[in-house]
Parts: sequence; structure tokens; C-alpha cells
Amino acid sequence: MLVGMYYNNSDVRVEEMPIPKVNKGEILVKVLASGICGSDVMEWYRIKRAPLVLGHEVTGEIVTLGEGVKNYNLGDRVFVSHHVPCNSCRYCLSGNHTVCKTLHTTNFYPGGFSEYILVPSINVEIGTFILPDEVSFEEGTFIEPLACVIRGQREAIVSYGQNILILGGGISGLLHLLLARVSCVGRIFVTDINDYRLKLAKQLGADEVFHAKEDIEKRLREVNDNKLADLVIVCTTAITAFMQALKCVEPAGTILCFAPTEPGVSLPLPVNEFWRNSIKIIHSYANSPQDAIIAIELIRSRKVPVAKLITHLLPLSKIQEGFKLVAQGKESIKVIIQPHRKE
Repeated sequence: MLVGMYYNNSDVRVEEMPIPKVNKGEILVKVLASGICGSDVMEWYRIKRAPLVLGHEVTGEIVTLGEGVKNYNLGDRVFVSHHVPCNSCRYCLSGNHTVCKTLHTTNFYPGGFSEYILVPSINVEIGTFILPDEVSFEEGTFIEPLACVIRGQREAIVSYGQNILILGGGISGLLHLLLARVSCVGRIFVTDINDYRLKLAKQLGADEVFHAKEDIEKRLREVNDNKLADLVIVCTTAITAFMQALKCVEPAGTILCFAPTEPGVSLPLPVNEFWRNSIKIIHSYANSPQDAIIAIELIRSRKVPVAKLITHLLPLSKIQEGFKLVAQGKESIKVIIQPHRKE
């Protein structure tokens, strides 16, 4: 089978690998759509494990069932989670699935940018979901990123009447915007350095958009009755965005660090000021199986219209072009690889 082998952001090669052999409890999925995630182009994070096949936003059809597999049939349209929790450790039982040790060690093989993936038994049992007929394979690639956003907003306790500032208008920021609109919050503001993304954010329902190089604190006060944001969501790894977040949150507000910084970066946190004003800083990584179930329904019902975010559909032969589009982040939002598509 053909795979997209990652060496670095500028070197993603189409290579051949054997189709994995299916053992007891496993399934083989023919990959029909696989989204390129922003984390796939975080070179500092990925290159230390290269060469490898990336891709974790995967949908396809079951083509082989291992012995003992129940609840699935050949030809089923599915979304497959790459990381799954054990659902039985103390972290899972307290609702903290994303720090489960099992979640950090599970994955399908070799990665979504391939013609087929082998799904281990635990991923079959806990992380494989039937794709509703109303959801296309391409729309299904949003299940994982939307599930992560669902978890983040639940952790941040998004509620009616809040004003939200989203720092970063890429795919994560725009999904936060769309989900927040479902929750009937107050006003939503989006920043980015890219005018293309700001224009799309406005079209998708942002009340105001700001160029990230502006004085965001000042601009917020100008358009928001001299108030800052009740919730600030950081959706970019740029350290400047984290610094802006510290300045743009209202008393009793929350900063949600949805994206990480590069390793070794520290923030000068105004502890006394935040203590006096009851400001919280929280983090959110990955998602739980329940978040995926909610994401599937939000996509199926069109309450979160993810199709509006798809800008490029590419065959596996053009995966290098796809990585370039995502890494540059100019006029693209969601780039999806279709491994079995002919040029």
C-alpha cells in the first residue's frame, strides 16, 4: 500500500509499505479521508520521531474483520480514534480521560496518511464509531478536532452571556467559534495575523475580528463597553498570543490554553493580580470517547457546519502540497487527504 512518510514539513514522501496483517480483535480500515491537523506541522514536536506516517483524523470503510470482532460489519463506514483511554483507571473514572496512561500509548498503524490502517482491539472496542449516513467521509475528519474543542469548552464552563475572545483563527479557533455559537454565548471576538482567516471568521459569526498585531486589549474595550473577555481561548502556539491572553481577561474570567507553547517557554504570570481578581488558567488536551459521540451528532445535525471549513481535497500523491498549505497557513483552513483518490 502507499503511505505519506513524514521526514519534515518540507519532505513528505509517497512510499510503499505492506498492508498490515489483521489479528484477533482487530480490523483493517480502507482510509477514504484523513485531515491534516495543525499539530502535524508542529515540526519541533514531530521531527524527533521521523520518519513516520502521520494522520489521526481518519474516516473510511472496514475491509477486514479479525476473529471475534463484534458490533461491526464489512463495509461499515467508520471514524476511528487514534488515542483511546482505558475507561477504568482513576483518571478515567474521575472524568480525566486525557491523562490516562493508556490514551497516551494507543494508536492505529501506521497512520492516517496511508491507504489502509490497522486498528488494534482496544481502539476497536473504545474508539471506533459508525459514521451516520448524513455525514460524509470528509466531514467525518472533523470528529476528532471538534471533540477536542467540545472538551475544552466544557472544561472552561462556557455559558450563556459570556463574551469570548479567540486568539488564533485557524481550524481550532474557527471550530471554537462555531461551537460557541451553538451554546448561545454573548459576543465572540477572533484574532489572527491572516486576513483570509479573519474574513472567514466574520462570515461564520464572529461579532468582531482583530488583526493580532493590534492592541487587542484596547480594541476589546472599544467595542465591548469597556470590558475585556470573560473567556480567552488561546488557539495558537505563538507566545505573543499567550501574553495577550494575560491582558485581555475580565475579573472572574478564564484563560483556556487550547494550544501549547514550544518546549521550555515560560509565561510571566501576574499571580497577585490574578489571585485578587479570581482569574483562572486552564488547559485542555485531546478528548474522550463521549466527546466524540457528541461531535458526531453536532456534525450530523448540521449544528456545527464543518463543511464550510474545507478548503482543499488532495490525493495522497499531493500530500507534500497539503503539508505546505497547512504549514504556511495562508489561504487554507482544512486540508484533507483522500488516499484512494486518483489524480
